[in-house]
Amino acid sequence: MSPSAPFVLSGGKDKCVLLWSIQDHISAATEPSSAKASKTPSSAHSEKVPKIPSVGPRGVYKGHKDTVEDVQFCPSNAQEFCSVGDDSALILWDARTGNEPVIKVEKAHNADLHCVDWNPHNENLILTGSADNSVRMFDRRHLTSSGVGSPVHKFEGHSAPVLCVQWCPDKASVFGSAAEDSYLNVWDYEKVGKNVGKKTPPGLFFQHAGHRDKVVDFHWNSFDPWTIVSVSDDGESTGGGGTLQIWRMSDLIYRPEDEVLAELERFRSHILSCQNK
Repeated sequence: MSPSAPFVLSGGKDKCVLLWSIQDHISAATEPSSAKASKTPSSAHSEKVPKIPSVGPRGVYKGHKDTVEDVQFCPSNAQEFCSVGDDSALILWDARTGNEPVIKVEKAHNADLHCVDWNPHNENLILTGSADNSVRMFDRRHLTSSGVGSPVHKFEGHSAPVLCVQWCPDKASVFGSAAEDSYLNVWDYEKVGKNVGKKTPPGLFFQHAGHRDKVVDFHWNSFDPWTIVSVSDDGESTGGGGTLQIWRMSDLIYRPEDEVLAELERFRSHILSCQNK
């Protein structure tokens, strides 16, 4: 769904991206006044259930060579959107310029692309997740119509295909990624380069390990900061069905380091003073 207009995107095995309008559905669902004729009891009794109205797409966009796995609108413009697919391509589209790709990165990853998300705080940044176990961040200002462009950074902390990525609504540099390795990782690209020498991958500052099988989807809560709902496909291990978890990381993890250290020092001083009494 577009956050700025009544539009919907879809992609499928037909290798196409389709743009739909909810308003078209409303128009089709409205019965014309000429058809509103009075019915006799006998005709009303024999009346068949009306067919559900159907509508066609506003646009059909062809550029992928394999199944389209995910689509995403630009946060502020319903005419701009992007898509990823099993052909390893990331494509940017603009409905105002026609049905051809505006930018096509032929080899965004080294394997199928499963997911994509557009930063709601910085419209130049786009995330992609892939079967090559990595998340990549692209800056569309550095991409060209010929499909040339390298990711700003490669985030490598999963040991299995990445199934879902989403930017955090509370901080522009933070995002999450979920994968078949049963982990949901939380990253901050501003921390890249600041944990040199540590065993954790660059940018990774939290890992949710509460699921027992592949995490197939998750979502940040826009109204309750740093709260996440995640679901895993662990039907085989649990005897059927999956698992849904709602959780929030400790604020000591994401708050500024100097602020956290100051609070811990005050707590330490408080404990020592209690012990001395």
